Amino acid sequence: MSSPDRTPTLTKKDLARRVSEATGEPLYKCEPWVQATIESLRDMMLSADPEVRVELREFGVFEVKKTKAKPKARNPKTNETVFIPARRKTHFKPGKYLRQELQTPLEELGYEIPEGSADHPSRRAKAA
Repeated sequence: MSSPDRTPTLTKKDLARRVSEATGEPLYKCEPWVQATIESLRDMMLSADPEVRVELREFGVFEVKKTKAKPKARNPKTNETVFIPARRKTHFKPGKYLRQELQTPLEELGYEIPEGSADHPSRRAKAA
């Protein structure tokens, strides 16, 4: 049993269940489709030379971007100056619909904001 404060985690199996429900196909047929889709997305991002943009319309954009080398980074534990080479990083930018839906205030969606929270309406009114 999970703690009430813990964020729920959805897995690949949960995604396969959703695909199964949406298509009316049995779960055992949907699991390989989901696996193949995830592997293909991963392979496309890993094969970036050195950057790539994978756009999934109505969902968002996955990007692999280059970072700059950091010749004067500092190890906070030892205070030693270290060199960090250039590398690649991932970035996800949600599509328009997903971004709009996620920006909807929680109160409008029926979620209860705890009384002591900085997001509680009474605390926001005092700050204004």
